[in-house]
Parts: sequence; structure tokens; C-alpha cells
Amino acid sequence: MAPAALPPTPPDSPSARHTGAALELLVHGVGGATPQEMLGDPRTVRVTGDETAAVYRRTEDAHGEKHPERYRDEPVAEAYCWSGLTSGNGSRALWLLLLPFMVVNLAHWMRPTATGRTRAVRLYGVLVRLVALSLTVLLTAAACEVALDLLAWQCAGSEACAERRSWLGFLSARQGGWWSQPGRRLALAAVVPAALVGLLWYLSNRTWSAYESQAPLDGQDIDGQDIDGHDPDGSREPHHPDGSREPHDPDGSREPPGPGAPDPDTDGAPRPLAPFRPALGRPGFWYGRRIVARLRAAHTAAGFLTVAAAVAGAAARQDRSADGPVPPLLGAAVEGGIVLCALVVVRVVCSRGRSERTRDTKLDAALITYLPGSALALLALAVVYASWSRPDWESSGSLPGETAFRLITLGQGVLVVGLALVARGIHRRSPEPRTVLHGLGGPAVAMLACALGGVMTGGVAQRVADWLDGPGSPGMGHGTDLAGPPVLLSWQASVIPVLLLLLLVPALVLIVRTTRTARRLGPLIEAEYAPEPPDEGRTRRIARIRATAALTDSAPWIVGVVSGATLLLGAGAIVGSWRSDEVPGRAADGSWPLIESFAEAAQSTGSWLIGFGFVLFVAGGRRAYKDASARRTIGILWDVGTFWPRAAHPFAPPCYAERAVPDLASRMSAWTTTTPRGRLVISGHSQGSVLAASAVWQLPDATRRRVALLTYGSPLERLYGRWFPAYFGPGPLLGLHRSVHCWRNLWRDTDPIGGPVRICADPDPGVDRGPLKDPLAYGRTTKLPLPEPILGHSDYQADPVFAEERADLLAELGPLLPRQAAEAGLQKGSSGRSSG
Repeated sequence: MAPAALPPTPPDSPSARHTGAALELLVHGVGGATPQEMLGDPRTVRVTGDETAAVYRRTEDAHGEKHPERYRDEPVAEAYCWSGLTSGNGSRALWLLLLPFMVVNLAHWMRPTATGRTRAVRLYGVLVRLVALSLTVLLTAAACEVALDLLAWQCAGSEACAERRSWLGFLSARQGGWWSQPGRRLALAAVVPAALVGLLWYLSNRTWSAYESQAPLDGQDIDGQDIDGHDPDGSREPHHPDGSREPHDPDGSREPPGPGAPDPDTDGAPRPLAPFRPALGRPGFWYGRRIVARLRAAHTAAGFLTVAAAVAGAAARQDRSADGPVPPLLGAAVEGGIVLCALVVVRVVCSRGRSERTRDTKLDAALITYLPGSALALLALAVVYASWSRPDWESSGSLPGETAFRLITLGQGVLVVGLALVARGIHRRSPEPRTVLHGLGGPAVAMLACALGGVMTGGVAQRVADWLDGPGSPGMGHGTDLAGPPVLLSWQASVIPVLLLLLLVPALVLIVRTTRTARRLGPLIEAEYAPEPPDEGRTRRIARIRATAALTDSAPWIVGVVSGATLLLGAGAIVGSWRSDEVPGRAADGSWPLIESFAEAAQSTGSWLIGFGFVLFVAGGRRAYKDASARRTIGILWDVGTFWPRAAHPFAPPCYAERAVPDLASRMSAWTTTTPRGRLVISGHSQGSVLAASAVWQLPDATRRRVALLTYGSPLERLYGRWFPAYFGPGPLLGLHRSVHCWRNLWRDTDPIGGPVRICADPDPGVDRGPLKDPLAYGRTTKLPLPEPILGHSDYQADPVFAEERADLLAELGPLLPRQAAEAGLQKGSSGRSSG
């Protein structure tokens, strides 16, 4: 008998054919986390990276792609640790002294969404850069006030003050030495502000070499063409090969084509995912080498010119007012050179913005060399001019810096008001309901940057004057040896107690609102956990945490109130100093006793508040860098500020995302290239979700379609979408959803930072999953016999929903392995922890 024929072999099913590995790339959030904490294993190995930022795996997972059969239940876990980019030794807290520069840089990115408003977008950028330039001039002017006016001019020119400060004896007019002439004292003191400007240049140049100068791997523009040309502010309309032009989209917020649009690369067949490249996906967005170098040269030159103007101006005024050995024409020539160089600085700041649509590899070598070099040469010339012997020149009173500070402050106010008008016009053209302050978020933050700069610089001058004058009160005219700093600085210090009193009103409103909200939430929470028996204490605690978490959504109007009050009080300070030309305590002499007492109390209290706040600020910043718990508390604000590239101020702290985003994009591209059938989920918590989204935007279209995005505790919409609508508004987030293969976002009501991403599409795409139940159990249960913690912003992986959503994302990415398909509903817990 012939043997029975074998049955035909059935064709392999898709699930049987798929043997690709799965990878979960974890990105931690605020405060950082160690690889061991993220991966849940003390044995880890660095896959790629350095001691600052790197990708890690468990030791046993080092070669997981070669053995996909071992990972049928969960993906291989990788952890990207970037905490070294934002934390370190305590000396890095010195960056906090440059907080005004960081804040004004934020204002650049808070521009409202623009549609077809190229000129308005450019004008907005120019105004922000001018505000930033004024802050550099203000900082340098404050250093000149301390070193040149208070020390070299007033104290060294006063016999009593010089006797109390023996280290100033060689400068004293009483000594009659070579340095005793006022011009030579000023020339020597100019070393201090000039050294400060040089230090800022050094810090900016060092971080520029480490961050902005590091080009990402990809070398093509958004259309796959070679890089060429220039695109200021990212507003050029790109040309297609056929000579046509794209619809104009200056900020990348144009709604992308949806699924089903014809794809020219597939003979017109519908494509499931339309490629979309918003602003953060442009090749030049994370490569600010050219613009930072230009701005650094301009701001360095502005600092040197400010010092030169202070030195040469005093000597030129002396030569014009009295017959002396130095011809007045020489002083006029030096001052004219300073003015011409200052005009060049303003021209450089206004003439060119960022290049984003193309990676601008050019470098204006001549400008970045000769502009600060010319300013330094003018400073040297001013020093030589001031050092010329003038035997009859004596120092009395104070240097005429009052007018300079008034003009700087007034100019900042005018620029901020102009910025508000431009921003409001842009927002009216393309209104988005959830944009903060109706598009005025950027101007409000720019106003706060100016206020911070004024408080910090004025505070230093006030404290130094008090220290030099001993028991006297500078500016009060009795029992004092010094005229003191400019009157305006005393008026600015005096408005601080007034501002704090005004802030009590919104603070009380928030307290009352939070209390009422917590009471209203009580019955809802008990109904949510029914039929468990109610516990009044437990309910009250959950309700209080939820109500407190909702305070984040009140931040915009608080910022608006503070900014508006600051603008009005600052204007009042300018008017008061201009009309009285005296400090508030003396200006109120002869008025009602209550007003006189209040003015003196405000002046003294404001001065001490500035000094105390300055010391507390630096000490707190140092602790935040060294202590994880403190860093977690204030880290979100700092991480938001240093997430954005330095587009307005080159002396702002460096942008860590210019390292982190290319790191993540390169890792995803490399892994998908070497693992052709692999599936990748990038999981980002808190600020890590912002980095993850930004990295996904940087991926090529084909790679992005193989990536799933899992975000949790994410501020993508709640914080970034509202404050930075041009980059994370409804349009860009909708485009992100349509361009990745799949996306899930987990959030809780108890989370003060994370929230839903609110994708605006019909039908609902189902990206948001929440609010998740927190705590997981209301009281003690058989399964959970101990009280469950209220997790808030942390430990999202403890919720079973996390593992479920990750498994669903992997399933959507491609066919499962046979065992995975059978056990899809029995996934284990998290493969790692990425909470920060």
C-alpha cells in the first residue's frame, strides 16, 4: 500500500511569520532617575551614551534582539537617563543668577499660533530679542553702578568711606597717588564689569560648543533635499522640485492632511498615515549654532560698550565742563565710536532670526570675531582716555547713571507694550480658546523677566551701598557719606512690599476656591469608590489633593495679575523718581505722617527683601541641584525654561533638549534600522513625554510609522499646549497623533502637572485614557490589605492600566508572536519605571 500523502502545509499566518523583537524606550521626567530605578534591576549596562546622558539596559537584556523568543510576554526595556543634563554639582546653581535671561528666552517661544502673518511673527521675534538685549545692558549697567560709581567714585572719593575700607586706600583722593585721580579710579574699576561680560561670553561659548554646535545625524531638510539657503524665524515657504510652493505655515500649526490622502509614492493609493512635520520636527530646530553665535557676539559687544560708555562718558563730561589738558574733541570721538558700534549691535540683533526649515551650517566668523573685538577695543580706548591726567578733577556726589537706568526701564516697558500689541494681533487672527491670557502669555513673561532683572540688579546695588555706608542710609541725606545708587533703584525696591500686599488678594481667592472645590468633590469621590464604606478623613484628603492639583490651571491669570501690577508699579516708580529726584523716604517728607512712615518702611523693607531674597534664591538653587526632593519640587519650572533653545538670549542657561532630542531620535532610528521587523514603544513620563514627542517629530516618516507613543503624567497640552501654542497647540498635537502609528496618554485628577492631551478630531481618536483611579483602592481590601497611597504625578506604572495600554500599543504596531496573541490579556506589570 502506498503511504498516505502528507496534508498540504498551511500558509503561515501573519502572527506566525512575525518574529521581530519589541523595545520599550523609557524616558524619565522631572528630578531624574537612575537606570536601576527605571529598569527595576540593580544590574544595568550602558548601551550607548556618556556619563551625562545615556541609554541603559538590564545586563541580561544587553543582546535581547538576538533572542526574541525570550521576550514573548513583554518588550525589551531600555532607559534613557538625561538627568545629568540638568543637575550636577552645586556650582551649577550659579546659572540661576541668569534667571531673567532664561525667562525672556521663554517669551520668544510663547508666541501665539500664526496663520499667514509672516511680518507679525518676525516683528514678535525682533521685539523679544530687543528686550533680551536690554537685560544684558541692564546687568552690565548694574555692575558699572557698583564698581564704578559706588566703589571707585563715591567711596574712594569720600575720606570717611575710604578709611573704613582700607583695601580702597590706594584709590583714595587723600593719598594723592597715581590712582587717586577719578578717571584712573574709573579705569581700574572697569575691570569688574568687563570681567563679568567676559565670564558670560565664556559660559555661553563653552555651552554653545557642547550643545548648539553638535549637529544631529540627519543631514537633510524636511523635503529630503540638501541643506541650503536661509530661513529667518522659520518662515520661508519651501519650494517643491516642480517649482510650486507649499501653503504658507510659519509656525508649523497648519492642520495636516488626514488618513486616506493620496500618496504620490504609491501611485496615488491612499496612505494610512499622512506625514506631518511641525516646527519641532524641522531639521534646524535643535541646531541653533549660527543664531546663538551671532547673538553672543552682539550681547558681548553690548556689555563692553556699556562699560566703555560709563568710563568715557564721565571723562568727556569733565572735559566739556572745564578747561583741561585733554581736548573735548577726543572724548566726542570716543563717544561717537561707541554709538556707531551700538547701532551695529542693534542691527545684528534685529536682522536675523532662527533657521529652522533647513539646518544652517554657516557661521558668521567675521561678525562673531570683529564685533566683540571692536567693542573691546573701544573699551580699551575709553580706559586710556579716562586715565589721561586731569589734576583738577575731583569726584563728588554720584555718577549721572540715573538717566541711563530710567531710559533702560522705560525702553523695556515700551518694548513689552509693543510686544503685547503684536501678540494680541496674531492671536485675534488665529484664536485658540485654551491659549493663556488670550495670546498675551509671551509679553507677560517678558515683563516678569524685566522685573526680575530690575530686582536682582537693583538689589545688589542697594546692598553694596548699605554695606559701604556703614551705619548711614544712602540717599537719605543725613548721617551718610555716600549719595547712594540711582534714585530709581530705591523706588523699584520700594514697590516690592506693595506688590506682595497686592498678591495677597489673588492668594486668598485661590485658597477659598480650593477649599470650596474640595468640599464639592467629597460626595463625588465617595460615589466613585462605592460601595466601599465612606471614610471622612480619606475622602477629605483625596479631595484636597485633587483640588490642589487643579491650581495649575489657575497659573495663567496669576501670571497676568503679577505682570500687569509690575508694569503699573514700575511706571509709577519711574514717574516718582523723575518728579522728585529723591528716594521715596525723602520724597514723602512733609506729607501726611502715615504716608511718610509708609514710604520709609517700604524703602527699607524692600531693600532688605531684595537682599534676603537674593541669598535665599541662590541657596535654594544650590540645594535643588544637589538634592533630588528639592529638585523635584522646582524642577518642572527649570526644566520648562531650559527645554527651549536659546533663540532670544545667548547668555541663558543651555538647552538640554538640543542634546536629549537628537539622542532619542538617533536611538530610535538606529534601532529600527538594525531591527527591520522590530516594534518600538517610546514611553515618556512628565517632562520625558515632551522629549519623547519632540524626538518622534524628528524621525523620518517611515520610521515614525513604526513607533508607538505612550505618555503619562504629561504636560504636553496642560502646560506646553497652552503656554506655547505655536509648537504644542491643537494643530501640532493632532499632527503628532496622525503621524505616529498609535498613541496613548494616561493621566490622573490628582496630578498637578500631567493632564489630557485633548486631541481635537472627529471621531474621538481615543488617545487619552483617564482620569485613572488614584488611589487604586479607597480603603483596606482583601487584595490590598494596607492603605494605598495617593500617587499624584508619580508611579504610573503601578496602575494595571499602564501594562494594558502598553500591550495594546504593541499589538497595534504589528502581528504578535503566537504566545503573545494567546496571552495578550495576561500581560505582566511594567518592564521598567520611568517616573521622575
